[in-house]
Amino acid sequence: MKLVGNKKIVLDKPGTVKIIPEEPDDLWSLYNLIVPGDTITTTSSRKIHHDSGKITGAARVKLSLEIKITSVDYDKVSSTVRVQGKNVTANEHVATGSFHTLTLEKNKEFVLTKKVWDSVAFDTLREGCNVSSSADLAVVLMQQGLANVFLVGKRVTTLCAKINGSSNNKFFENVFGAFVKHVDFNTIRCVVIGSPGSVKDEFRRFILSEAQRLKLKSIEDNKSRIVVANISQRNTHDLNEVLNDNAVLSMIKDTKVVPEIRVFKEFLDVLKSNSDRACYGSKSVETAHEMLAIETLLITDDLFRNAEIEMRHKYVGLVKSVKKAGGKVFVFSSIHVSGEELAKLTGIGAILRFPLPDLDEMDM
Repeated sequence: MKLVGNKKIVLDKPGTVKIIPEEPDDLWSLYNLIVPGDTITTTSSRKIHHDSGKITGAARVKLSLEIKITSVDYDKVSSTVRVQGKNVTANEHVATGSFHTLTLEKNKEFVLTKKVWDSVAFDTLREGCNVSSSADLAVVLMQQGLANVFLVGKRVTTLCAKINGSSNNKFFENVFGAFVKHVDFNTIRCVVIGSPGSVKDEFRRFILSEAQRLKLKSIEDNKSRIVVANISQRNTHDLNEVLNDNAVLSMIKDTKVVPEIRVFKEFLDVLKSNSDRACYGSKSVETAHEMLAIETLLITDDLFRNAEIEMRHKYVGLVKSVKKAGGKVFVFSSIHVSGEELAKLTGIGAILRFPLPDLDEMDM
C-alpha cells in the first residue's frame, strides 16, 4: 500500500491521506482501516439518462465523489472492498445525501479522511504501508489426484488453485502449471509441499525435473526453498496441521506468518498444560488486565469492526492499555489460518504473567 503526497497524520487527531492499494493484503488492511463515519473521495462512474426532446438515451459519466461511509464489505474472491455511503458534495449528476457504492481495488487511488486516527487505525495504516506485507509463503497440500495451492501472507491466506486429476503425470503437470503461475521467488521465501505418503516427494522431484528440462532458473536457483512435510489423509484442505508442525515452523521461520502462528500455538499449549495462566473471552481478558496480569494479548481484527462504536472504542482502548502496561499485542486477521482458530475462542485471549486460578469466579 502506497501513500501519495507528504500529508502526515497525527495520533488521536483528525487527518486525511491519499492511498493506492497495491496487493490483495492491502485491500484487507483497508477493510480493517475504514469504518462508518469516515469519508472517502475517489473517482467513479454513473449511468446518466438524458432527454433532449426527440432523442433520449443514457451515457456513463466519470465523476469524483465524496461519500460519508455507512457500511464496508470485503470480497475475498476478487480482493476488493465495497463501501456504501451518502454523497456529501453536490455535483451536476449526484445530489447531496444520495446513496452511492464505491469499489476500492488494486491500483485505484482514493482519499480517506477520519475524524480521529486512533492507535489501531494508525498501526493498521503503518503496517499496510510496509513494503514487505505481501504473501511470502506458498503451501501445496496434496493427495493422489487432488491438490490445493495457497499463498499465505501476514493478513490474508488465498486459495489460488484447486486441481483434480487421475493420471499421475497429467495431474502433476497441472499442479506444476499452477505452481509456476502463482509462486514468484522474488517474494516467496519458502514453499511447503504437504501430503500423506510419498506424493509430496514425488511432486518435488517432478518440479525440479521440469525446471531443469524447461530451464526455469527461478526454480532451479531456489530449490532449497522448496521443502516437504507429512500431513494426515483427512487434512489435505486444512493449513492448520502443516503450519502448526514444529518441524515446518522451523523451516518457514523467516516468513511473516510465523510470529502469529507461534504465539497462538503457545497460547493453546498454555491453555492445555497450565490453564490458570491463559484465558479467553472478553470478560476474562478484561478482568485479567485490571490485575495487570496480561503478558500477551491475542485479538482478531474483526472485533475492531463491531457495529457499535462503543465496543470498537473498548477494544482499541484495551490494546492501547495493554501495551502501556508492558504487554505484547498480536492482532490476528480473521481470514487468516490462526485468526480463524482464535475466532472460535471468542476472538480474544491472553497469556498471563502469573496464574489466576479463580478468574472465572471473578467474572461472575
